[in-house]
Amino acid sequence: MDTKQRSRRHFLRDGAALAGMAVAGVRLAKGQAQAEKSAASVAGSDNGEATAPFRLFGPEAPLYGTPSENLQRMPTIEYPFATRTPQQDLHGIITPSGLHFVVNHGSPTPDINLLEHRFLIHGMVDRPLLFTVAELKRLPSVSRVHFLACAGNSYVDTFARKNLPQSVQETHGATSCSEWTGVPLSVLLQEAGVQKGASWLLCEGADLKKHSISIPLTKAMDDAMVAYVQNGEAVRRENGYPLRLLVPGFEGTRNVKWLRRIKVVDRPYMTKWETGVYTNLLPSGKARWFQFEIEPNSVITRPSAGLHMAGRGFCEITGIAWSGGGTIRRVEVSTNGGRTWKDAELQHPVLPKAHTRFRFPWNWNGEETVIQSRSTDEWGHVQPTLAELTKIWGVTMDFWRTDTARIQHFNASHPWTIKPDGSLRNEIW
Repeated sequence: MDTKQRSRRHFLRDGAALAGMAVAGVRLAKGQAQAEKSAASVAGSDNGEATAPFRLFGPEAPLYGTPSENLQRMPTIEYPFATRTPQQDLHGIITPSGLHFVVNHGSPTPDINLLEHRFLIHGMVDRPLLFTVAELKRLPSVSRVHFLACAGNSYVDTFARKNLPQSVQETHGATSCSEWTGVPLSVLLQEAGVQKGASWLLCEGADLKKHSISIPLTKAMDDAMVAYVQNGEAVRRENGYPLRLLVPGFEGTRNVKWLRRIKVVDRPYMTKWETGVYTNLLPSGKARWFQFEIEPNSVITRPSAGLHMAGRGFCEITGIAWSGGGTIRRVEVSTNGGRTWKDAELQHPVLPKAHTRFRFPWNWNGEETVIQSRSTDEWGHVQPTLAELTKIWGVTMDFWRTDTARIQHFNASHPWTIKPDGSLRNEIW
């Protein structure tokens, strides 16, 4: 018996249970038909009056709904195949799938045939496994809400400072939050049988440049998943259809899109993305490598640069906070340039490694001031101010504005200046 047959038998040996599900499906279908018949009778009254309190979907209904407002992602002209989420227009914590930020690492979105796509697990395993998407969907699944964030989110480079509007969409538009559904990667690795001495995974996508990157085996066995659903529907093409590796809390580049294979290995592969792109080159000539976790971060999304105050008086300050280390426990807001801080209200649900919405009631007196937020996660890690981050990195303030700086994992508290005329500007950049 070959490896693939053994794998399938292991997951699907309870055929009676599947048969029971099929019978239940028939009953559900009959019940739905009866419900539609009953609903139709309610829609029109017995005396012939057209009351029609609601209408069922029919041939005249659109196949897919249209948004009420024409919100759009912002294309990033400095990087091809990339767009940013309009944070200033969103509410709650879930990013609509069509507004999720996109970074394609220089490759166009591939057109992948669902029926032909295959996902391979090989390397230091006892049983190499090859799956179709349909086979993966038959396996035990989980659904969880998690954010994704590009490692370069929050930092604005020289090109962008000179050529792009400094709104929150530009500064913090490379993070989004979705409900993801898929198979826990630990289930697949356990079935493959990870061999002694293995400690890393090399993960590769099916895009033109075959984006590949390393993640620790310990993280894969913790909470990573092979996702095929995003916000209740199939993962969007630009977000990784049909399969995306989800590594909660890790920088976005580790969450490989269009996942085609995972090789179990005993060391990181040191691909160009983790040694030459997603690194931080310091003035000393040394570079920071393998910064996996997204540090505590937050930003006020309204009011923010590009928007305009309606006038003096009451204003609700709102924004989002997130941390790759776990759950956000506290968000503080300053309305006087960081001299004093007050606690904001956290909107529930507050979930680990997900966006957390915060709100802060405030009365603006019409004078110029600076507003900003800072977050604290479950480990007690506090989002630093720019001055504090400068000390942590051991650099000078000028370092952040050098033309050659390639900054990843920048998480300084972001200030917005409110002018007396109600306009707002980016205070850092």
